[in-house]
Amino acid sequence: MKTIALLTLKVKLDQNNPNLRETRQSIWDDPIKFTTKNKDKCTMILTGQGENMKLRLSCEGSKRSYWCEYVGKPYTCSAFNKNPRHYFVQIMWILRKLPNACQGPREIKPNMCRKATDDSRMIFSAGPYLRQPQRPQRLSAHTRPNVTVKALVKTTRASEKVKTTAQSQTTAPPTESTSKRMAKQYCWRSLNGVCSFVIGLFRN
Repeated sequence: MKTIALLTLKVKLDQNNPNLRETRQSIWDDPIKFTTKNKDKCTMILTGQGENMKLRLSCEGSKRSYWCEYVGKPYTCSAFNKNPRHYFVQIMWILRKLPNACQGPREIKPNMCRKATDDSRMIFSAGPYLRQPQRPQRLSAHTRPNVTVKALVKTTRASEKVKTTAQSQTTAPPTESTSKRMAKQYCWRSLNGVCSFVIGLFRN
């Protein structure tokens, strides 16, 4: 009787042990599978049960295959310890809405752990789709047309000013030559300069 009582007590304790419940859910032995928005078939494999837990995504589509990894400490969330598989199912719900499962958020915190500390997040750690800051050259490329237009406007205005100045300079000499010619015809040679000046005044 004593042995039976001890066995019964052990079974009850095992049922309340979160670590054993976690094992029965086969979260590490039974991968989570899903399909992305672009119909890529993905498998979520989990490794590690200690300090850091690793989540590896492997996806395969009709024209491509890719992978990426997340690491984190989800055990710092009490809700995870009660239902660890559902933690990763909620992550799967986020990733399956994307065309590419490896281009999701850099940090993922399931809704069930929204009140837990940030340590419970899964953070993007490796993969071919690492995010990079936007290059400044793209911005300068967009601003180049405006700069070019302004430069063309300035050049056009400058050329118009040069043409106007050139026209005024080319029209001036005929007036002077006419004044000088008339002065030579109607004035003494010694007074050509004065006559030319006076004739020029009247013509203007």
